Amino acid sequence: MNLFTARLTGKMLSTEQFEKSIKDMIDRVNRWRQIEKSPELAEYLKLKEIVESPKFQETKRELSQRKYKDTDEGRKMTTFERISSTMRMKGYKYALDNPTFQAFLKFRDSDDFQKIMSMKERLKSSELRMYNMIYRSAFYKNYQKMLNSDELKQINELEKEINTEDFQKRHALWADEKRWQHSEEYKTEQRFLTLQNSGDIKFYYAQRGEKIDWAELFRPAFDDDMSSSKNWKPGYGYANPKAKDGFSRTTDRQAYNNGKNTFFVEGRMSLETREESKEAVAWDEKKGFLNHVFEYTSDVMNTKEAFSQENGMFMAKVRSQGTPHHFFGLSTGKPGNPLVAIYHYNGKVHQLGLVNGKDTKMADLTGMLRSMYYVYTFRWTKDELVWYVNNMELLRMPNKLPKEAMFYLAQSWLPTKEKGGAGKLKVQWARVYRSVD
Repeated sequence: MNLFTARLTGKMLSTEQFEKSIKDMIDRVNRWRQIEKSPELAEYLKLKEIVESPKFQETKRELSQRKYKDTDEGRKMTTFERISSTMRMKGYKYALDNPTFQAFLKFRDSDDFQKIMSMKERLKSSELRMYNMIYRSAFYKNYQKMLNSDELKQINELEKEINTEDFQKRHALWADEKRWQHSEEYKTEQRFLTLQNSGDIKFYYAQRGEKIDWAELFRPAFDDDMSSSKNWKPGYGYANPKAKDGFSRTTDRQAYNNGKNTFFVEGRMSLETREESKEAVAWDEKKGFLNHVFEYTSDVMNTKEAFSQENGMFMAKVRSQGTPHHFFGLSTGKPGNPLVAIYHYNGKVHQLGLVNGKDTKMADLTGMLRSMYYVYTFRWTKDELVWYVNNMELLRMPNKLPKEAMFYLAQSWLPTKEKGGAGKLKVQWARVYRSVD
């Protein structure tokens, strides 16, 4: 793929832009994960469950929409007030509160009253005539009538209930036109809405909506800023501890120099191929291991002791100089196993892909400026393998890797069939993310 055209048309971000997008995404993910563990989100989720429950919504509808007159309390108070306002009930209540009438009732029920039932006796004094007038009055008849009435029975029952503390509380609730705003449920909902509209909660759900891409699926496992050599050791990182490591082949023009050609300066690893003679052990296809004199020195380095991992995402910021072959990728440490070329320069063109015998598949990259750093990414899932340069996906294939952990391998070499010359493989940083699924 011609990356010059991709850059020119804006499909491919510059390395600076892509690194910024990575940083922005990592910042977003870190914030997202911080919110994910926060008390505020826990409270919000709890309140969300409460507020969205059918029971809560029914309570809200009842408190905010139900009319006072349609409540049991409203109906009972209306009935109580209606009965209390009738002339019959007013007369009866007045009689209960009138001292003269109460004195009459007391006298009426006495033996003395029975003795003066005759008209002649009643007329002997004005006091007796007054009691007689009450006895014969409509006021007294109303009182007598009300004593055993259904109205009195009903209002007494209502009054007894209305005067209870429980009824007064319920009545105060339903009589309040702003009962919803004064309820505990309203306070709960307001707290829920406050949290829902907070910057953190909005951010959290916005990122969920965008699916956070790789950062939601992958979590940091390895991060090397190349400030020191602590993560890198010379050699291929062979799984067999008895195997010779860090050897060259007689078909190469360079001897590997046991890490002496690898430098960690100014925040980058520089693996250098130099024109200098060196005798070293080499592998010959016909003769096996033997001493061989090489024209150049270089290095092969690995991170086997620092990390090894199956599946995940592997990223590195890489560039190279000169004509040597440069490789930065993944190895199992077992000869014959596939190699993942996250970055490869074959002396003529940049490549990436899978080195796996007959199943080798490499994608050529043209239009790249060798003086520039690019971010190379390899995404490894149980189903597929995907390669990227900056934000551009460049190769995708089914997963044909063995179910084994792999580690970073960096090396430079010069085939004898090529003219070659000095050069450098430079790595500014390397990161690994582990898959959470």
